[in-house]
Amino acid sequence: MTYLLALLIGVVAGLRAMTAPAAISWAAYLGWLNLSGTWLSFFGSVWAVAIFSVLAIVELVTDQLPSTPSRKVPQQFGARLVMGALTGAAIGAGSGVWIGGLVAGIIGAVIGTYGGAAVRAKLAAAFKKDLPAALIEDAIAIIGAYLIISAIPAAVVMP
Repeated sequence: MTYLLALLIGVVAGLRAMTAPAAISWAAYLGWLNLSGTWLSFFGSVWAVAIFSVLAIVELVTDQLPSTPSRKVPQQFGARLVMGALTGAAIGAGSGVWIGGLVAGIIGAVIGTYGGAAVRAKLAAAFKKDLPAALIEDAIAIIGAYLIISAIPAAVVMP
């Protein structure tokens, strides 16, 4: 279950790069994910919660702008891979398998990036505009992130 959650948080990172670390920060801050004593313990600080939450909100707004580059350009794609790796590793670290979580998070980020772009393009074509498709993608990322972090206490067993 840990690897599945790490993969899924990576998918969220592929959809919205900053939503995944914001969700992981909240999970660690609220005690749903124990990262104390790991190299990812910074996620549980109030500073991480504040910074990642603000960045997630900014990303939700800027994603709606026509000047925002494609998620598949190197900078955007790289950010999604890094966030998928970090957040997947955080879920894995909670049960002592951070490397496996990191790999699963990267795979999920690739799936979320390319799959999200394809689905959004199809939705935008169906709606004949991008905004409804973007808002649906936002909702999926936010709701998905919440469902993932709320499943962590049941799935992650500390060694």
